[in-house]
Amino acid sequence: MEDITAIFNSFLSQYDSVDIAESEFKKSMHEDNDLRCLYRDWCKDVGSTEKNGFFDYCDEYLDSQNDVWNTLNDYDND
Repeated sequence: MEDITAIFNSFLSQYDSVDIAESEFKKSMHEDNDLRCLYRDWCKDVGSTEKNGFFDYCDEYLDSQNDVWNTLNDYDND
C-alpha cells in the first residue's frame, strides 16, 4: 500500500479545501479497512490523535509549502 502521506496529498490536491479533503478522507477510511489501519499506525508513529491526524498533517504540509514560497520571495528581494 502507498505511503499514507502520499494519500493525504492526493486528497489535498483533489479538493479545494482542507475541510472537504478531510471529510472525504475520513469517508474513504470508513470504506477501506486497510486505509484505516494504515492511518491508525501513522497516527501512533507521529504522536497524533486519529481525530486530528489528517488536519495536523495538512497544517504542517501547508506551512512547509508557504515556507518554500517565502524562501523564493526572500531570494527575489536580494
